[in-house]
Amino acid sequence: MQPVLFSILGVDVQTYGVSKALAALAGAYLLGRAFERQGLKRDSAHSLVLWATVWGFVAAKIYFLLEQGGGITVHDLGGMGFTWYGGLVGGVLSALVVIHRHRLPLGVVAGAIAVPLTVAYGIGRLGCFFSGDGTYGEPSSLPWAMSFPNGVVATTVPVHPTPLYEALAAVVIAAALWALGRRWKPVAVFGAYLVLSGTARFLVEIVRVNDPALLGLTQPQLWSIVSVVAGGVLVARARPLRFTADRGPGAPHRPTHLPETANA
Repeated sequence: MQPVLFSILGVDVQTYGVSKALAALAGAYLLGRAFERQGLKRDSAHSLVLWATVWGFVAAKIYFLLEQGGGITVHDLGGMGFTWYGGLVGGVLSALVVIHRHRLPLGVVAGAIAVPLTVAYGIGRLGCFFSGDGTYGEPSSLPWAMSFPNGVVATTVPVHPTPLYEALAAVVIAAALWALGRRWKPVAVFGAYLVLSGTARFLVEIVRVNDPALLGLTQPQLWSIVSVVAGGVLVARARPLRFTADRGPGAPHRPTHLPETANA
């Protein structure tokens, strides 16, 4: 593990911060391409990512500090300690503002952002892993369990490398969303993102070191349930399956409505 990559004029460049910058750049690039495929301006994608990143980090830090209650230390105010779901709320709100100002179609943007957001999340989790920021899991005797003696939050006991679990899950989810995007409506793709990402986080929390908040579930698990339910509603309401073949001259007739059995 290497929490600090290098120093410039006495200023440490942290692995965690670099990973978040790379995540934002990757997200901006992928979203820019997705926007262009939809006939939208690339600049609008970059503006959306910029403001969602800035306010997402602000909200993530505020949420993290609220979680600490009265036990806030100077360390908590530093470059570590952010809560994903706080960042998601802040990022979504700022994205809605950009969408309104740029007069972008909300449904199309929602579908376009699903894969870039998943990829960015995976890159960010790799940063958590390489910096050893303490977001790993419980002690484990599994062959792939790891210790983090040089991490920001050090441990010499082998534990579940949960940031790696989440990074791998992000790869699988991004691939699934990309495939669904070729057949499903944009809103349904975003709904699938909420379902898949929420499910992955719920499962990872089983081996994470987080205190139960309600009914034996951790706060991230409660948020995950909300995510899965909301995503399921979007998928159900969007009627995702559709014909995409062009109807050229002489092409066989296609029904304008799918039979009910096709939506099962």
